[in-house]
Amino acid sequence: MSSTLSHLECAKCGARHDADIEQHLCACGRPLLARYDLKRASVLLNAAVLVQRPMDLSRFRELLPIRDPKAAITLGERMTPVIRLSGGWYVKDEGSLPTGSFKARGAALGVARARELGAEDVALPSNGNAGTAWSAYAARAGLRAHIAIPAAAAENYAHECAEFGADVQIVDGTISEAGRLVGSWVAARGYYDASTLKEPYRIEGKKTLGFEIAEQFEWRVPDVIVYPTGGGVGLIGMHKAFEELHALRFIPNRMPRFVAVQSSGCAPIVHAFNQRQPVSTSWENAHTIAYGINVPKAIGDFLVLNILRQTGGTAVAIDDADIIAARRRTAINDGVLLCLEGAAAFAAAERLTKSSWICENESVLIVNTASGQTQV
Repeated sequence: MSSTLSHLECAKCGARHDADIEQHLCACGRPLLARYDLKRASVLLNAAVLVQRPMDLSRFRELLPIRDPKAAITLGERMTPVIRLSGGWYVKDEGSLPTGSFKARGAALGVARARELGAEDVALPSNGNAGTAWSAYAARAGLRAHIAIPAAAAENYAHECAEFGADVQIVDGTISEAGRLVGSWVAARGYYDASTLKEPYRIEGKKTLGFEIAEQFEWRVPDVIVYPTGGGVGLIGMHKAFEELHALRFIPNRMPRFVAVQSSGCAPIVHAFNQRQPVSTSWENAHTIAYGINVPKAIGDFLVLNILRQTGGTAVAIDDADIIAARRRTAINDGVLLCLEGAAAFAAAERLTKSSWICENESVLIVNTASGQTQV
């Protein structure tokens, strides 16, 4: 065993929980975060060790939660490319992962750990990509997946989940209504609740995004990371990865300025940030073509807002028309077809550059969370 997983810790009240029994939310109702024995990890993990390892999700296995390496589940994940655009910015293109999005990271670790803890059924709400990823990895692991998908999400996602053998139910309303249905399944049928941040291990898979970025930037971090934000797990995960890498002395004690990007049709994080609120208020009548960020209320909103403020970051809302225009510009100028959520992040970077919030000489990384080809 190489994982140095020590315990789970409440992200809000700090209460300690046993990592080797199934856990979901703290008694205070807030998410649990995996903590590691970083002193032991620093002995086991260094640059010389990394040179000998493949470029896959288990590369930083000491800082991942799988107790037995044989319990890992893979569909052939590899480090995703960082592409330099003609304007000098960088794009981390997650579309090359299995199932076409960065949701594969969270599903690979989340499903593996759920199975390791004895789960047989996993359930979650999804606007599309997460449902596809968890359905695929659950099939690979021999688990049953139960997915609730809002009616506004693309119909092809429901078909993809069903092709992997998942039990799929279409729900009138947004991801919030889908989440309530999953909650009823969990309560009545005892399914493992894999909803965003209602279990501790999806974020550990998303964290690998931060590990890769640090390595690809030669053990530095970009000045600015622009991230399309729905539930915000990727942003929280990257920040967590950088904290752990600093503790192991892989990177300096320096964080990028994080930018949370939402649609103007669903911008609870942006509104809360601008109003200096510690948490967001549920967004009424949420709608956007970038359905991956159509999340009216995120359970981890307080974590996202804390990270934005601690790193000197910001939050930006983008109109759907500007998302479409930004997507076309990157396709024509650079041959990179962003997903709609990634295009929102690109448009936000453009706006922040025009306002001089981003300076000309700063390194800027835009996270393209999925393949744009699935949205053509």
